[in-house]
Amino acid sequence: MAPAEILSGKIVSGQVRDRLKQQVAEMAEKFPGFRPGLAILQVGNRDDSNLYINMKLKAAAEIGISANHIKLPNTATEADVLKCIASLNADPAVHGFIVQLPLDSDKPINTEKITNAVAPEKDVDGLSSINAGKLSRGDLGDCFIPCTPKGCMELIRQTGVQVAGKRAVVIGRSKIVGAPMHDLLLWNNATVTTCHSKTSTLAEEVGKADILVVAAGRAEMVKGEWIKPGAIVIDCGINHVPDSTKASGKRVVGDVAYTSAKEKASFITPVPGGVGPMTVAMLMQSTVESAQRFLEKFQPGKWTIQYNQLTLKMPVPSDIEISQSCMPKPIDQVAKEVGLFPDEVELYGQTKAKVQLSVLNRLKNQPDGKYVVVTGITPTPLGEGKSTTTVGLVQALGAHLHQNVFACVRQPSQGPTFGIKGGAAGGGYCQVVPMEEFNLHLTGDIHAITAANNLVAAAIDARIFHELTQSDQALYNRLVPSVNGVRKFSDIQIRRLQKLGINKTDPMALTKEEVNSFVRLDIDPGTITWQRVLDTNDRFLRKITIGQSPTEKGFTRTAQFDITVSSEIMAVLALADGLDDMKKRFGRMVVASSKKGQPVTADDLGVTGALAVLMKDAVKPNLMQTLEGTPVFVHAGPFANIAHGNSSVLADKIALKLVGKDGFVVTEAGFGADIGMEKFFNIKCRYSGLRPHVVVLVATVRALKMHGGGPAVTAGVPLPKEYTEENLQLVAKGCSNLNKQIQNARMFGVPVVVAVNAFKTDTKAELALVVQHAKEAGAFDAVECTHWAEGGKGALALARAVQRASQAPSNFRFLYNVELPVVDKIRLIAQQVYGARDIELLPEAQEKVALYTKQGFGNLPICMAKTHLSLSHDPEQKGAPTDFVLPIRDIRASVGAGFLYPLVGTMSTMPGLPTRPCFYDIDLDPVSGGVNGLF
Repeated sequence: MAPAEILSGKIVSGQVRDRLKQQVAEMAEKFPGFRPGLAILQVGNRDDSNLYINMKLKAAAEIGISANHIKLPNTATEADVLKCIASLNADPAVHGFIVQLPLDSDKPINTEKITNAVAPEKDVDGLSSINAGKLSRGDLGDCFIPCTPKGCMELIRQTGVQVAGKRAVVIGRSKIVGAPMHDLLLWNNATVTTCHSKTSTLAEEVGKADILVVAAGRAEMVKGEWIKPGAIVIDCGINHVPDSTKASGKRVVGDVAYTSAKEKASFITPVPGGVGPMTVAMLMQSTVESAQRFLEKFQPGKWTIQYNQLTLKMPVPSDIEISQSCMPKPIDQVAKEVGLFPDEVELYGQTKAKVQLSVLNRLKNQPDGKYVVVTGITPTPLGEGKSTTTVGLVQALGAHLHQNVFACVRQPSQGPTFGIKGGAAGGGYCQVVPMEEFNLHLTGDIHAITAANNLVAAAIDARIFHELTQSDQALYNRLVPSVNGVRKFSDIQIRRLQKLGINKTDPMALTKEEVNSFVRLDIDPGTITWQRVLDTNDRFLRKITIGQSPTEKGFTRTAQFDITVSSEIMAVLALADGLDDMKKRFGRMVVASSKKGQPVTADDLGVTGALAVLMKDAVKPNLMQTLEGTPVFVHAGPFANIAHGNSSVLADKIALKLVGKDGFVVTEAGFGADIGMEKFFNIKCRYSGLRPHVVVLVATVRALKMHGGGPAVTAGVPLPKEYTEENLQLVAKGCSNLNKQIQNARMFGVPVVVAVNAFKTDTKAELALVVQHAKEAGAFDAVECTHWAEGGKGALALARAVQRASQAPSNFRFLYNVELPVVDKIRLIAQQVYGARDIELLPEAQEKVALYTKQGFGNLPICMAKTHLSLSHDPEQKGAPTDFVLPIRDIRASVGAGFLYPLVGTMSTMPGLPTRPCFYDIDLDPVSGGVNGLF
């Protein structure tokens, strides 16, 4: 017969590499910035290992695989190697991972333990017991196959001979080649015999083989005359035999006597140049396959999520009873379900976690989902259920309509939690859970804000004190001390010098005048706008005197405490789009003016870097879940009057990437649409660059009756009968407020869906009347909602309406250009949003307009601070008042956050406790550790 056809591993491996190169290019085109990643862990410095690793690195570079060679010294212990493996297992950029054997360490290391420590889904060498077990069971599509057997199989396929039904013989039973080769042939439907050094009838068995794979490690052990005519021979051996004709005195041969075998076989692999090149090519193929599996599993927007089934009860139990009856999913499971990687999540126990901002960079090329904002009509003091509606809507979209959906809500202050309002996690069967965690410390963000805010306050008074009690030179010596004979400016001091126009970096080079300018902030105490904060309602801190200790040498001043969520640092957190932006905003915060009228900033105080350090964890959004298992970001909670009243830009941006282009992100704006929604559009969307698709406007029969002339509604007092009995006349008259708020939303070019949040005292006729009025006023749709009692099921009509509205044209636009004069921007909001005839600036406000314009802050957006209980400045004026003049008492600046806030009337920034606060009902069960009575 004709001599065997040569199966060249060089040629076949070249074809494999070309194919892989094309696949990697296609991946990069479909997923910009993505590259398969291979990690090679080496212990020691063996020459042969270095040679093999270099071959692998070269092949990876040629294909486009990002290969990383990690080299540990030969002093590495088993613990060192395992620690490195754990790190690589957790790295989402590593898709294939091999440990180069043998381990060249002078410490005892269990190789089996090491290979089994590699995550099976990254074990592209196929050496772990899990992959070996899957191969032996025939799970070929769910495991990695050792590279040499995989290469042998590829060479066999190149012959065009069908493996199924053939008799195959494998000589050798090693874990790396022989045993997996047996399994691979078996599950490709060959009849397989494994031979080894103890096989007594080796020649006889070889003679029966249609396919012969030899991996015995013995030079030319298999003789040509043993081979069945026409057999396929795959020689995995690499052996050195003496050869005086070679310069090295030896030559490489396989386990098969090649010359004689070639005369009997139909196909045969040479040595070298046969199986060897295929091994590296198969390693690359497995790495690419692993990357493809990774992309399939973690494809952005492709969620596999487990929802929780509600067990509804009537009457509806208390919020905390419902919350505690729910068994939340482990939060790492929620994170995995929505496509977050393990290294992007920091767990805070079992039910809450922080999410790294790096996810934004990973998903930067992914399209955003649909952006929905929930707002409301002008509310009663009891609130109309915006948070409950937000949660109900996402439960409906997610658990019932199976859409990718995220809720993004504010973190509540502990002041109202222990005061009069209670918790803010939603209510009934629409809650963020666990509600105790949500309403209390969560992950400590508000505590971080308290610490950061009060550091600034302490810095202000300390600086005034030191400037009043020291000479220029004494101040300079302390501000720029000599350390080991060397004086140098800190980075933040260099920035202050540059701001002063002093372009010097040598502390010894400043003139006396320059030293004076540098050390003297010369703060005018009467202009200090920065107050200390506390996250507790405490009316007796509304006005205090500080500096009464004898150590302060009589330097006292009147000050106050605000509640923490009113701090500008909270507003900065909510509007920042990253750590760097947050730090810059901190630096720009104006805390006072100098006696010459110049703004004094946190950067001038030298405290910016310290603030960033205190806030470095708070900037990461907090991940929680709803009762029905849909994901929630809880992040930031700025006041909705003196600040913009919305959750963070960062949470919204991350959520929009995670849900994918067909998903939904539902966020909530504080108070009514005239306040929270207007600021969401004109401030939050202006800074974030995000554009909303739908407005959900929450309305209640109760609130509309109030706007129609119903009696006053007071928290803690039973509702008058007008609110518990049918009264269509009051409802119809009160719809003037609903109509105006619909117009306000449509003014920004966004479709409006009205959610009529039904209470048990509402009648069908009243609810139908509200729906009718809303549609006549221009709402895209209006639907009745019963989610408080029914969970997501009760918001299905709302969810479907939001889906339809998100497909409608949205021509979003801002109300004003920030370049307009301050007064014109205020007037536009007052007239267009509130319905005022005009505005009136009181003298103090007029002075502030001139001051802020002079200081360069006139082009900031406007954040109106007015009552939320009326469209006007008077909380007693209900409905949709017109022809009123809006008085502007004062104007203040949150320069770091990025807005001016005019004060319409008196704004309390430190709530007080009522006669009977909520804390009377709150208790801890010492046996179970459970919280009782929290709303």
